[in-house]
Amino acid sequence: MDQQTRRDQHGNKKRKHLGLKITLTIVALLVIGVGAVFGMMWHQTQSTFNKIYDNNGAKHDTTIKQKKPFSILLLGADTGADGRISRGNSDTIMVVTINPNTHKTLVYSVARDTMAEMVGTKSLNVQKLNAAYNIGESKMAKASVKKLVNVPINYYAAINMGGLEKIVDAVDGITITTSIDVTFDGTTITKGKHHLNGKQALAYSRMRYQDPRGDYGRQLRQQQVMMAVLKKLATPSGITKYNTLMKELEPYLRTDITLDDAVKLATDYRGNLDNVTSKQLEEKSATINGSSYQVPSTETLQSVSDELRTQLGLSKETLSNQNTRLNKLNAAFFNDDNSTSYDTDGAVTQYYTNTTY
Repeated sequence: MDQQTRRDQHGNKKRKHLGLKITLTIVALLVIGVGAVFGMMWHQTQSTFNKIYDNNGAKHDTTIKQKKPFSILLLGADTGADGRISRGNSDTIMVVTINPNTHKTLVYSVARDTMAEMVGTKSLNVQKLNAAYNIGESKMAKASVKKLVNVPINYYAAINMGGLEKIVDAVDGITITTSIDVTFDGTTITKGKHHLNGKQALAYSRMRYQDPRGDYGRQLRQQQVMMAVLKKLATPSGITKYNTLMKELEPYLRTDITLDDAVKLATDYRGNLDNVTSKQLEEKSATINGSSYQVPSTETLQSVSDELRTQLGLSKETLSNQNTRLNKLNAAFFNDDNSTSYDTDGAVTQYYTNTTY
């Protein structure tokens, strides 16, 4: 196997975690803003919103209210379609920074298997980043991501897989054109133009292995579904479905963004939707305690931190955390494309082992 093939495989591993739930979280977040700005059926919306609102006991952040740059942690929980949102690994992790002054939105995707400190446990606990949401819900997830890239995390929004089918059905289906045949979970969408219901859209979004473009192709199809949903929501008939959609999403969505914040998002930050940049935290595969991890270099983490802090109007700071400490022990790991051996000096625990939260 040549080095280019190995790099391609590493790239595929890094991208595979950008799954279905990326689309779901973005759709859910934008639905909140798009619907709220029209102020339709306000009292019913407020009632529904109260059910999805969860600040996990923390004091409400007023950054949106003050029309300042802010960040949102988007989480896609792996709890499936059972309606359970309070626990589960966050297999999709995205940091979204929105600046109303520059009208720029920056989205950074972080692999679920990223090695990171679980901030909030009684003793040092370094695991895969997706475990933070399972161990300590949104509070620990926000704190752990903040520590990883040294960026304040103002808000979060979490949704599980059961939401996509509900979203598409709530808008009476979507129309897409596919350049390939897609078969997944007993559902087939042939090459061409189709009007998909929720079940079909879910299958279309999830298939990966038969796509010659691999996970990249799946991401493109997910973007198709997301944009088709948003297009339907922007129509006069789509607006009238907002209240129904919010009720459908209620079992699957949790956020600490208030309804007032959502209105602000849709008015004061509306221009940011026209200037969105998506990036990935570049990482390298490593085998730690017999499990596969993704490990970002200190240089990469510093670069991402600098970019996110600049986007938020903050000064750059030298990053210092468990990742940077462990990376000092593993300089050879990052210089050898073939190496998967990463020394954690005993800091990484087996999944759920020694958890003292």
